Amino acid sequence: MTVSLAQLRRCSVAVDLGAARTRVYLKGSGLVVDEPSVAAVDARSGALIAVGALAQQMTGRTPDHIRVVRPIQSGMVVDIDMAQRMLRHLLGGQLRKAWRRKPMLRAAVCMPHACSTLAQRSATETLYGLGARRVELVDSLIAAAVGCGLPVEQPEATMIMLSGASTTQIAVLSLGAIVAAETVSVGGDAIDHAVVQHLRNQHELMLPSQSVRPLHLILSMPGPTIRSAEVQGRDVASGLARTVSVDTESVRHAILTPMASIVDGIGAVLRRCPPDLVADLTDRGIMLAGGSALMPGLDAMLRQATGMPVSIAEQPDVCSVRGVGAMMEGRVVPMVIDPLSA
Repeated sequence: MTVSLAQLRRCSVAVDLGAARTRVYLKGSGLVVDEPSVAAVDARSGALIAVGALAQQMTGRTPDHIRVVRPIQSGMVVDIDMAQRMLRHLLGGQLRKAWRRKPMLRAAVCMPHACSTLAQRSATETLYGLGARRVELVDSLIAAAVGCGLPVEQPEATMIMLSGASTTQIAVLSLGAIVAAETVSVGGDAIDHAVVQHLRNQHELMLPSQSVRPLHLILSMPGPTIRSAEVQGRDVASGLARTVSVDTESVRHAILTPMASIVDGIGAVLRRCPPDLVADLTDRGIMLAGGSALMPGLDAMLRQATGMPVSIAEQPDVCSVRGVGAMMEGRVVPMVIDPLSA
């Protein structure tokens, strides 16, 4: 999955196929698509009813003949045909205009670090089906580091944590390459699931699917300012709506298990790094990127657990696709090392 900057400069489209959101960057136009990776389909006729934000609103609210599907899971396209239909609908006329200008269109796609050959092939087949003549695979960790503005091309350590919906990727980079990396199967969805299970076990309450993330954002606020919160859901036994008062400290304790896996991943990466690079990270710290980096309290928890500075990137959810866009447009220049004369 190693691609040169010269190859990326020939690309016209950058795609980030995330489990939660799909983003498309057009060369010269910027970010043109940033929508949830969700599609609603009529099971009887196979017709596509809605995609993106509208399809996400239908989750849990559809009759039996309408299915809400997610063609991308854990950074892998699991339904190529549905992913192509979703992308074609999201792009619309912008895709057709780009194809007319450049019939031999090249595309770049962000892929998780050390992903399987099957995942790489499914992503390339998805873009080939849209008309791309060549597809370049870009490591999402390097793309996110470039999108965050980190000096990845310099001979010094930079550490990035890309936290998505289903996975968290952690890496140390130097001289434009990954020195050590680790992928943890814990993301925003796992933390949401921990909150749901806590409410079900302790309060016998089930939450609507779209209320999990806002509830977690409220309850995970650091500090003693909010000690309890009112939560409305469905009673497990009676099925009726019920409101309970939830202790925020108990919710923080419930999410410690998935959070501990992330901290263990950071330790595994640091143990594989040379001491000189670890010394650089003492002052530079960790850069958080990805949609789940915006969870309140995540940076404070990592700072307390590792003792390293932790900062959140500007617009962390779109760092990967913007990083590929910057490389496509030539805004990233590799460091030139002159060979020593004999």
